[in-house]
Amino acid sequence: MTNTIPFDIKVLEEFIDDALYEDVREGDHTSLATIPKDARNKAKLLVKDAGVIAGIELAKVVFKKVDKTSSIDVFIEDGSSVSFGDIAFEVECNAQALLKAERLVLNAMQRMSGIATMSNRFKFEVEDLPVTILDTRKTTPLLRFLEKWAVKLGGCENYRHGLYDWIMIKDNHIDACGGIQEAILRAAKYQTDNNLNLGVTVEVRNLVELYKVLEVGEGKVTRIMLDNFDIPILKEAVEIVDGRFETEASGGVNIHTVRKIAKSGVQFISVGALTHSFISLDMSLKVIKD
Repeated sequence: MTNTIPFDIKVLEEFIDDALYEDVREGDHTSLATIPKDARNKAKLLVKDAGVIAGIELAKVVFKKVDKTSSIDVFIEDGSSVSFGDIAFEVECNAQALLKAERLVLNAMQRMSGIATMSNRFKFEVEDLPVTILDTRKTTPLLRFLEKWAVKLGGCENYRHGLYDWIMIKDNHIDACGGIQEAILRAAKYQTDNNLNLGVTVEVRNLVELYKVLEVGEGKVTRIMLDNFDIPILKEAVEIVDGRFETEASGGVNIHTVRKIAKSGVQFISVGALTHSFISLDMSLKVIKD
């Protein structure tokens, strides 16, 4: 459970401003036409699916953005399990502002909760094993910070946040460069020349490439990614590495295979499905009638 925002609040505020502009522009004409400007209402966030809720902290910021006098009573914190019929929070707000914020809050929370729920399912499958489930860069453009936040709320961990904070040498880099050892050496020189100290993952597609990494990787490679390895070969690869580098499995990972993969002994499993194959949690924001 957590009730903190794990990044600069300005990032979230800019997102909210852009999202409100996309939806509202010069005004919510329906609310402006039908609701007195000084009317105030209370509404409840009703959960209509079972899962893990995420986005409560985001909702707080949204409501304060549209009405500084709004107040929110939270009954269920981010990262908590929820069931059909649960009420996550009640918000009291200017009525026009409430309806202006409604769709943004729901869209964000439904998607974040779907990701948190998916992440929690993967965590549950391997929670008794010494392995860490990681997300990937397979996220919605410009929404990565929200989606990775949701992964954490679901109990899994973030990998790199972008191309800027970790070096990952994958098949295309290797093929474009001319070979896996050449790519490793070039990356090491690049870090030295630019005074960098980033983690380095190298993807290998078979045991031949694995042995090539072992020949030149000491001091230059942090983690070896074993991509789309069959389980017997994956176990063999982990034994070959023998703790000299971190090991990661990727490719072909789903809720039915993740435990078998984890039993191979790898330390990390990266799962694109956390952020591209989730199902949004259904929820609604309903005005409470007097």
